[in-house]
Amino acid sequence: MYLVTIYLNKLLKNKLILFFVVSGLNTVFGYGLFALLIFIGIIYPLALLISTIAGILFNFKTIGVVIFKNHNNILIFKFLGVYGITYLCNLGGLALFKSFEINIYLSGAILLIPVGLLAFILNKIFVFKN
Repeated sequence: MYLVTIYLNKLLKNKLILFFVVSGLNTVFGYGLFALLIFIGIIYPLALLISTIAGILFNFKTIGVVIFKNHNNILIFKFLGVYGITYLCNLGGLALFKSFEINIYLSGAILLIPVGLLAFILNKIFVFKN
């Protein structure tokens, strides 16, 4: 058990792996908030807007503080730029897969890793650079 704990600690010190763990938490937060808002009767466009804004703010803090140890809130504008770039890359990837008639769910799943890697690299280089 002690070796497992040591291994997990080493693994979580790897920023890329920690990024994917935190991104999973961020996804749960964003979708959870969306589902909660729908459950309490908020119409879906407003629920999506609220959960997206809250998700971006939550993601900015978790990625900035937990992964890159950075508390500078002014970086939110660069972070939003990274979100925009990864969104467009994801959208382009989905369109490409659609042109080959690949299932949209499978396409989205395939793009998780490359778009996640892109988000990590862009955040590391342009937003939370040391």
